[in-house]
Amino acid sequence: MIEGILIGLTTALTPGNLLFVMMGCLVGTFIGMLPGLGPMSAIALMIPIAASLEPATGIILMAAVYYGAIFGGSTSSILINAPGVASTVATSFDGYPMAKEGKAGKALAIAAYSSFSGGVIAAIFLLVAAPFLASVSLSFHSTDYFALMVLGLTAVAAFAGKGDVLKALLMTVVGLMLSTVGTDQTQGVPRFTLGMIDLVDGISFLLLVMATFALSEALLAILRPSSDDKREQERAASANLGSMAVSRDEVKEMVPVIGRTSILGFIIGVLPGAGATIASFLAYGTEQRLAGPKKGALFGKGSVRGLSAPETANNAAATGSFVPLLTLGIPGSGTTAIMLGALIGYGIQPGPRLYLDQPAVFWSVIVSMWIGNIILLILNLPLIPYIARVLAIPSRFLLPLILFFSLIGVYFVSFNTFDIQLMVLFGMVAVLLRFLDFPMAPMILGFILGGMMEENLRRALLINNDSWSFLWERPLTLSILVIAALCLIVPMAMPYIARLRRGADKAGEGG
Repeated sequence: MIEGILIGLTTALTPGNLLFVMMGCLVGTFIGMLPGLGPMSAIALMIPIAASLEPATGIILMAAVYYGAIFGGSTSSILINAPGVASTVATSFDGYPMAKEGKAGKALAIAAYSSFSGGVIAAIFLLVAAPFLASVSLSFHSTDYFALMVLGLTAVAAFAGKGDVLKALLMTVVGLMLSTVGTDQTQGVPRFTLGMIDLVDGISFLLLVMATFALSEALLAILRPSSDDKREQERAASANLGSMAVSRDEVKEMVPVIGRTSILGFIIGVLPGAGATIASFLAYGTEQRLAGPKKGALFGKGSVRGLSAPETANNAAATGSFVPLLTLGIPGSGTTAIMLGALIGYGIQPGPRLYLDQPAVFWSVIVSMWIGNIILLILNLPLIPYIARVLAIPSRFLLPLILFFSLIGVYFVSFNTFDIQLMVLFGMVAVLLRFLDFPMAPMILGFILGGMMEENLRRALLINNDSWSFLWERPLTLSILVIAALCLIVPMAMPYIARLRRGADKAGEGG
């Protein structure tokens, strides 16, 4: 290991590689900030440049773009509630309310510190535990992955207000239904496309998330015009963006959250196909439950824990996704799938022999992650006051900008006007649902997990001859499903338990 670290340091600390790490961090950060673009688009754009470089340098550049985009993706989520990257959707739940309260600077600083901590801690885990965790991830069967998806869906309880668990479950089902639109991956036949060729490839995640968050936010702002008093309050909040300083109490609150969610995020990232999105949602839901009734009620209203947890977890998961990529040749996310293609293009076959055949590539990527996270923190903290000035833009200018980025971001992915029409339709439906207090996040979670859940369920049924006994035959699968059931039942039972306690207290007082 020490020899490997020395090889990585020698490779990563060359002037050329340091320059490409810095360039990748800058490009990734700015692309991550723009709603509608994400790490997959950024890395796809980098492939022509990386192809002309040495393998170690090219992979270092693409890795820097990847975690730079994850790092920067929180900015648009916090400032304008427009998460263009799936893994920063949960960041907007508490980051955006903080920004509306005039604490945009503090929200961005908390996100920066959490992202940095998650990335650095996960890089240490990657160095120490890569071979061990690779063998653990191999022991996961499709039945365990299905159970993990079910556990991910039980996080809907974290997005539901008091008494709204059924609404959250309903929106999760809607998300699962939307994920089935398109071509059946097993049989290769279109389903639920209504005969439209534009729906053969399914509904784009970017289209759905931009419609339900950014577009609906802009439309709601138009439909709910601010009063003069409210406009004055908004101007005052924009003028006074607040200090970037994080108080000692907030640091004490963040430290245990960062520790827990770094481990959770890294473990989820290691599992092939899980990725940063599931990690961020699970971290958010877990921390809300651990926070207790009093502090848990603050989630969704500007909670420090609610902001720190997903930001730490998604960066830790981004680093963790390199374990299956480098040691097994299995992409841990869509972004690392593109990087897998780039590695194969170099003539490098990721897998257990990568340590022996290409040690410079493996170790330099790990070492560059430490360097890159330090560069990201140094670059982002001084820029936060300037980035946060986006809130100072009057709504009559900001709303058209949000609409512009939402529509153009979706159009540039497919260059299909049908996607624009579908996005507007989803945006209008989302506005109606938000007026009725239906949460959007469970639908997004159901949509993201739907495809993976279906694939693993089919594989599990195929292996078990169409028998559902796999749900209880494997101890690991059963354990995950029991945890998922508890996560779902406990929040639904809490109001009844509280009512019984109040009744018992009144009976005691009467006695």
